[in-house]
Amino acid sequence: MTRLATPQICTMTELREPQKVLDRANGQPVAILKNSALVGYLVPADAIDPGEHRAATADEITAYLRASQTRVQPVLDYLKDK
Repeated sequence: MTRLATPQICTMTELREPQKVLDRANGQPVAILKNSALVGYLVPADAIDPGEHRAATADEITAYLRASQTRVQPVLDYLKDK
């Protein structure tokens, strides 16, 4: 059984009128179900904090890659042969 990340749910049929789904959700993300299986999430724009995300700089990416090198090296070695 899949654990949903939100208590708000809707079916694919209900998505015929997405504004009603969003209004009912009160600004919260909505899990979309098809035949009782999770298909995805509908996230209203108000639920996203625009100040929370930013692009990483090249220096930050390089530092992360160097820091994770020892952890991922066995996988990289394995993939060389494929």
